[in-house]
Amino acid sequence: MTTSVPAHGAPEPAIVIDVEGLTKSFGGRTVVRNLSMQVHRGLIYGFLGPNGSGKTTTLRMLCGLLTPDSGHGTCLGYDILTQSAEIKRHVGYMTQRFSLYADLSIRENLEFVARVYNLDDPRAAADGAIRRLGLENRAGQLAGELSGGWKQRLALGACILPGPQLLLLDEPTAGVDPKARRDFWDEIHALAHQGMTVLVSTHYMDEAERCHEIAYIAYGELLAHGSVEEVIADAHLATYIVTGPDLADLAEHLKTLEGVDMVAPFGTALHVSGRDKTRLDAATKDLREHGPQVWSAGEATLEDVFIDLMSRTKDNFA
Repeated sequence: MTTSVPAHGAPEPAIVIDVEGLTKSFGGRTVVRNLSMQVHRGLIYGFLGPNGSGKTTTLRMLCGLLTPDSGHGTCLGYDILTQSAEIKRHVGYMTQRFSLYADLSIRENLEFVARVYNLDDPRAAADGAIRRLGLENRAGQLAGELSGGWKQRLALGACILPGPQLLLLDEPTAGVDPKARRDFWDEIHALAHQGMTVLVSTHYMDEAERCHEIAYIAYGELLAHGSVEEVIADAHLATYIVTGPDLADLAEHLKTLEGVDMVAPFGTALHVSGRDKTRLDAATKDLREHGPQVWSAGEATLEDVFIDLMSRTKDNFA
């Protein structure tokens, strides 16, 4: 994998992204508001949040692909406001929609990308990507005939072909089967181990838990960030796991109680959480002691935190 040195001649920075106060509006609506964060080299950094919450806009601003209305910072040692062209040379961007040529084969697509980036030996570069991603038996197949999982592998291969320092993945596994998703994440971790930094947006909790750090963005505002363990701990959610009969009716009743901040079904159980354990215990005391259901103390999950954060946010397009 190739590396590069920023224009000022310093070594590749340990902090790949360092931004403060980023704000972006479209059509008079603020999509991202006063966002500040740091991302260290070699991390897989996950972005979570509801649809339309500003995740894609945030990713693009962090990497110099979109200019903020206000705020400042650096990416890969380059200024995101004045050196975006330099940043783009070192960023691989995998969009939500498959963007390669459907009427070209896997090999032809990869060779084309290699030529666009002026690589010395496009065919050898394509061969290396094909071997790395296990595409040998499909190298001659047209991209438009591939399943979602194989298209995903091809798109990733094209992104990493020029050896970027930073990989930007916008909901890369939407609509892909679990086996293909796992293979994809194994490859992402291998790239991060080699020093590549990865920013990825996802709606899947199991994928978020595979990130080194995560950020929760809701309608333009950064509400939580850190490791998964830190985000869960900082939410301060006391949680009960409830099993037994009539859970649907119980859930509707619990939603009316002061002190119960989150109720969500998980399979054959309910997760019942509150931000204040004393108030939660008081609200559920009679149900826990005399109800037909079984209540047991549990640990809040990332999905519990995600649902709780969503309940406290307001759609800025509403």
